[in-house]
Amino acid sequence: MSNSVFQSVILQLKDVSDRIFGVIDSEGCVVSCTDSAVLGERWVDAALKLASAGEGMATFGQKTFKPIINSSNLMEYAVFCNGDDEMAKSFCAMAYVALNDAKIFYEEKHDRGTFVKNIIMDNILPGDIYIRAKELHFSTDAPRAVFLVRQVGHSDVATVDVLAGMFPDKLQDFVLSINENDIAVIKQITPTTTEEDLDVIARQIEDTLRNELFIKTVIGIGTIAEHLRSLADSYKEAQTAIDVGKVFDTEKSIINYENLGIGRLIYQLPTTLCEIFLSEVFKKNSIDSLDQETLFTINKFFENNLNVSETSRKLFVHRNTLVYRLEKIKKLTGLDLRQFDHAIVFKVALMVRKYLSSRDGR
Repeated sequence: MSNSVFQSVILQLKDVSDRIFGVIDSEGCVVSCTDSAVLGERWVDAALKLASAGEGMATFGQKTFKPIINSSNLMEYAVFCNGDDEMAKSFCAMAYVALNDAKIFYEEKHDRGTFVKNIIMDNILPGDIYIRAKELHFSTDAPRAVFLVRQVGHSDVATVDVLAGMFPDKLQDFVLSINENDIAVIKQITPTTTEEDLDVIARQIEDTLRNELFIKTVIGIGTIAEHLRSLADSYKEAQTAIDVGKVFDTEKSIINYENLGIGRLIYQLPTTLCEIFLSEVFKKNSIDSLDQETLFTINKFFENNLNVSETSRKLFVHRNTLVYRLEKIKKLTGLDLRQFDHAIVFKVALMVRKYLSSRDGR
């Protein structure tokens, strides 16, 4: 924390009152004051008294003090005003508000983690990214990966600490709490980092949280951000990966945005357009007319690349039985799944139906 920030605010208080205002640090050293002759003095006894005063005001040596408390609930600084009367208390309270706000603004401006969080949350203008990065000596062109870790079932406040321990390089990697369930991990990587490398990192995150905190997670991975300004897009992609995966890949706990395939496209379509598509594809009967056994057969047929012999073997049924089922499906829907074009249409239709069901809460 630069004492010049306090001093610039303190000097403005001269116009408010002829009283002396100032700031001492946790050891009692006067780091800022309207009376420059006092700068550098040490008021150790005052600091000791204030250390046990909490957030309330205290008087000492005909001065009124109000501590500025840090995140650890300890006095980091204290504002003071000459006098121990009611007017001094009012002036001290006023100075506290101004100086505490200045401190918060300075720390947020110069804190790298806050800077990165503002980028991914779109709380900073693109032009300001370059200015802030230069102030923080922050590399703008280093490639970075974004992992969105979502805690499922129950969350634990210790998750952030555990992840911070996994990524200890505070200058290059950032663990950011987004909300009660979501934590973003921004990791600087090398230009040669592959998709498989990112999956390994995500798996390490998943295993560590499960083994140490017994927490189940779903992890979304965005595309690699080649520039700071791309971090927000990568973060949104990680969100999309989780949302799309929740619909189309429910068995997966790690979803990479680049592997979403057609599910990503369907997820972005309006529901009305999806409903029109289903009604046009299934002119004879609704897709809902297919029973669970038939749908299971269809999915197995797709899993085995439309291979009748392999699918019948996996289903433990005779090849002719499977052919009969496929003919039945053709009669019901008008689509012959043995034809590649028809199979594609049917596969997309199943995914659209699944998407609509998720939107309807069914």
